[in-house]
Amino acid sequence: MGSGRELRTLAGHTDLVRGVALSGDGRIAVSASRDKTLRVWEVGSGRELRTLAGHTVGVTGVALSGDGRIAVSASYDSTLKVWELGSGRELRTLSGHTSSVLGVALSGDGRIAVSASYDNTLTVWEVETGSGLATFTCDGAARCCAFSDALKLIVAGDAGGHVHFLRLEEPKPRR
Repeated sequence: MGSGRELRTLAGHTDLVRGVALSGDGRIAVSASRDKTLRVWEVGSGRELRTLAGHTVGVTGVALSGDGRIAVSASYDSTLKVWELGSGRELRTLSGHTSSVLGVALSGDGRIAVSASYDNTLTVWEVETGSGLATFTCDGAARCCAFSDALKLIVAGDAGGHVHFLRLEEPKPRR
C-alpha cells in the first residue's frame, strides 16, 4: 500500500476542474474544466501535451477509451465531443440532448458512450458514427453514469436520489 503522498500538482486551467480521466495504462490523464477546455497530461512528467478546445461553455466531464486514444467530453452546451488524443483533433460532436450534459462514460474499446443529462435522460451513443442508439428517461436530472464492459451494464444516478441499472443488449436479428 502506498503512502498517500502527493506526487505532483498540474496547473493550467483558468477555472474549476469538473472531471478527470486516466488512460488504462496510467500514462495519460485528461482534465475537463469550466474554462471550456480539456487538457491532456503526461502523468509521469506532469507535462501538458495539448489543450483541446471546441465546447462553447464549460466542460463537465471526460471519459477515455482503455487504450487512451479516444476521449469523449460532456458539456453545459448540451453536446458531447469525440477527440483523438494523439493529434488533439475533434472527430465529431454528439448532439441530441436538450439541456446540459453532466456525465459521460465510455466502453473500454471506445465504441459506445453513455451520457447523463439535465434533461432527465441517459443516451447511449455509437461513437464512430455519432448515432444515438437508445435513450432512457430518469426520474430527475441524470447527473452521472458508468459503464461496465464485462457486464454490458450502465449505472446512472439522478437528482431524485435514484440509482438506475440498465443492461445494454444487442439487437436480435430479424428472421
